[in-house]
Amino acid sequence: MRQAHTVKAAALALRAAALGGLWLTMLAGAQAVAAGAAAQQASDALAHDILKQLVEINTTDSVGSVSTAAEAMAQRLRAAGFTAADLAVLGPEERKKNLVVRLRGSGAHKPVLLLGHLDVVEARREDWSTDPFAFIEKDGYFYGRGTLDMKGPDAIMVASLMRLKREGFRPARDVILALTADEEGGCCNGVQWLLDNHRELIDAELVLNQDDYSVQLVNGRPLFFSVDAIEKAYADYQLEVTSPGGHSSEPSADNAILTLTRGLNRLGDYPFPFELNSVTREYYRRMADIESGPLAADMRAVLEVPPDPRAVARLSADPVQYWETHTTCVPTRLEAGHANNALPQRAQAVVNCRILPGHSRREIQQLLRSVLADAAIAVRYIASDGRVLAQAPEQPPFPPQPLLPELMKPLERVVGEVWPNLKVIPYLTPGASDSAHTAAVGWPSYTFAGLAVDPSDDREHGRDERLGVESFYRGNEFFYRFLKVFADR
Repeated sequence: MRQAHTVKAAALALRAAALGGLWLTMLAGAQAVAAGAAAQQASDALAHDILKQLVEINTTDSVGSVSTAAEAMAQRLRAAGFTAADLAVLGPEERKKNLVVRLRGSGAHKPVLLLGHLDVVEARREDWSTDPFAFIEKDGYFYGRGTLDMKGPDAIMVASLMRLKREGFRPARDVILALTADEEGGCCNGVQWLLDNHRELIDAELVLNQDDYSVQLVNGRPLFFSVDAIEKAYADYQLEVTSPGGHSSEPSADNAILTLTRGLNRLGDYPFPFELNSVTREYYRRMADIESGPLAADMRAVLEVPPDPRAVARLSADPVQYWETHTTCVPTRLEAGHANNALPQRAQAVVNCRILPGHSRREIQQLLRSVLADAAIAVRYIASDGRVLAQAPEQPPFPPQPLLPELMKPLERVVGEVWPNLKVIPYLTPGASDSAHTAAVGWPSYTFAGLAVDPSDDREHGRDERLGVESFYRGNEFFYRFLKVFADR
């Protein structure tokens, strides 16, 4: 009997110890959750203050200073513990300086480069209901030029690096952040200038650009998380027709305006071919699981070999699906004539093309000549510095870049933690960003930011630009968590 009592007492002691251990584990877990929440709250407050500071620094090309914003961020980073060896503020002009900062890792892997531009498009006070360069919070939104494009993401990246530095985090690879000038236009694109003059500061294995929101909202509900995994190439072409002119009372078939407009009409009727690549194939494969009915069926049908032509036609009727799968060339400017009572001696148009991967600018120039089908229409290439050249540069087209598992797996994991059940969708973007410069030198470059926006309320470059308060803070939490997971893999 005494032995039985002893065994029972031992059992009770073990149970008590186990319960005590469980209680201590639960307490430690609760304390960790509380500490994490407090750290996130502090990070949100910091990101808010950085965003306010950035918005209230005018960084337009006309009168603003990117250098002022770059130095303001450098001061914050120095205060967080980044040394002079980790920081550089440099550029070709006094108002066009870029910031490069490095969070040093173990060197087990090559660095990752984070990209963001500090410049913003012009904004006139008389066009806005608020001062575009005053940071204003109202109705659940932050208002101000650049809140979305892209001082919001810039603030998040700076806040995340400061938080990681103060935590003593040492990733498996260096994390480089470049905040640059003139992405929106101007003399001195910061990314290209760094590549040409200080490539060693930003040399990386891959590039993560935050210059686009990724959480697509429909009626306030997240639909999917998009990753701009490839960009079209940007190209401008000048079309020109000249003629002797003459008196307007004596109409002539040799009318420069009529010749040019007939060619533009042929261009408008030209069906650029439907094309898929590795990114757009994955886009349709994943989107077909989100969509339903005939649209989902058409998305699957275009993945067949060969694609179903009826499905191609139906999808191509949607402008979004069209630009995903076709090169586009549209006239954007027209100038002709010199007097109301004279036949025009010159007519010019600018045609802007967004070119699918796998095609060069010179190839598209030759295609335009063929489509216009008139030797009287000269087709010249307009370089990025404004020079008009007889021929587009002889540069090989860059192929679609791969969807790297080392990026996609941690991205899908963290997106699922922050937005449960939200799918990550790779995307071909028709726009152009600084990723074009880094992709051109062979660095896989991807664009995404954990900001949630309804496309119908996308005000970047427009009047009363704004970003949802909750969207900003959740994006801040997402990026910190993603960067910590990704950089330490």
